Amino acid sequence: MTTPGSTSRDAKRQRREVALESRRQEQRRRQGQRRRRSLAIYGGVAVVVAAAAALIVWASVRPAPPAPAEKIPGQGQAHVQLGQAHPPYNSNPPTSGWHTPQEARWGAHQTEIPDEIVLHNLEHGGIWISYKDPGDAALVGKLETLAARYRSKVILTPRLRNDSPIAVAAWERLLKLDTYDEGRVVAFINAYRNKGPERVPD
Repeated sequence: MTTPGSTSRDAKRQRREVALESRRQEQRRRQGQRRRRSLAIYGGVAVVVAAAAALIVWASVRPAPPAPAEKIPGQGQAHVQLGQAHPPYNSNPPTSGWHTPQEARWGAHQTEIPDEIVLHNLEHGGIWISYKDPGDAALVGKLETLAARYRSKVILTPRLRNDSPIAVAAWERLLKLDTYDEGRVVAFINAYRNKGPERVPD
């Protein structure tokens, strides 16, 4: 037999059970949130660690970038007349030393120009691109196209005495190439153009 008192107690017990279950569900929800946050943090840390490890491995195995150019010891800036005897240059082609008072016209030339003249261009911050084989039409075409990008401070000539197919010279700097590498030539020009001992406007 159900009495009003027992009915009231049953209702209170049900409310307590509902409230308790609600608290348990809220607790489980919060625990789930904490778990997801922890997983996200640990996952982010793992990604950063993996990326750093990959970067270290990549840096240790990738080839070093080629040096922009060899540094050639300077031989001064003495003026000589064309044809006048002077000590030998210390690089092939030369990058400093005895040179004439006049310089050559900027741009591409189809004939050789004496070293003593082009050295004056280098003294003024110019870049001298020279090639050994004038009969290599494909190479000459590429070099002429490259030289044409620059209004001044770049000179291109054949030079049969080169000991490499291509030589790129600035004052006291020299880059020798066995094959055409536009990226390295442009990097050299960007690094050393207008860096001669005498600053002359373009």
